Amino acid sequence: MAPFDPTAFEIFGYPVRWYGIIIACGILIGYIIAQKETERKHFKDDTLIDIVMWSIVSGIICARIYYVAFKWDYYYNHVSEIPLIMNGGIAIHGGLIGAIGMAYFLCRRKNISFFQLGDIAAPSIILGQAIGRWGNFMNQEAHGGEVTRKFLESLHLPEFIINQMNIDGTYYHPTFLYESVWSIIGFIILLLLRNHLKIGQTFLLYGIWYSIGRFFIEGLRTDSLMLTSHLRIAQVISIVIMLVAAAVWIYRNYKYQLPKYGAVNTPVRSAHYAKDRAL
Repeated sequence: MAPFDPTAFEIFGYPVRWYGIIIACGILIGYIIAQKETERKHFKDDTLIDIVMWSIVSGIICARIYYVAFKWDYYYNHVSEIPLIMNGGIAIHGGLIGAIGMAYFLCRRKNISFFQLGDIAAPSIILGQAIGRWGNFMNQEAHGGEVTRKFLESLHLPEFIINQMNIDGTYYHPTFLYESVWSIIGFIILLLLRNHLKIGQTFLLYGIWYSIGRFFIEGLRTDSLMLTSHLRIAQVISIVIMLVAAAVWIYRNYKYQLPKYGAVNTPVRSAHYAKDRAL
């Protein structure tokens, strides 16, 4: 069986790749799930779509900037290629920084709680990441080091995954799959715990859960962005996110009387304006 063609179809000679289709599907499915929750929490109909649209734009731009910044040795001599995002080269941590930063700014402007909206969005974000990793599968990228076919068979993987992990005659770790499964488990955990956690903790738990998995899975990959010859950027960022999320969790829990997410069925005012700044 030949590997999957990364191009799904063409429109007027322009290739439409599976990667983009799968990413778009992940965003759409995540949005639908989050929108149902905002309706249950009685947010205005346009609240989520405004924040999502601007966050996606900011996320894509920052994902590219992040990637280019850590590949500057190449792009310094190929400046004209910097805007060519269709040729590949975006980083999920850069995207998260851009999207979350924009969401925080818009929540402040709309006078709603960033942490409450984060709790709503967290399961959708991690599910979108789980789906999006299959775009890497179609491109035969974001894989780990060499393994044997026997190793892949020992994981009881379907033949189409084993075959796709055969690149030029060599089999590789399906790290895209490891991260996708880890993220799906995280999605389930966040949904099960959300109503029992205090406002903001679901969002912080997302950061901790995803970062733990990313730290270990990144160590298997062969295409990591490197800070030094031995230090992977994604692992450093994962550690920073875990520490910051844990510190914010402890600080908010100690400093404020936070209600449980499931006990609040209306939009909470922004921390910038609310009397209880913890919300």
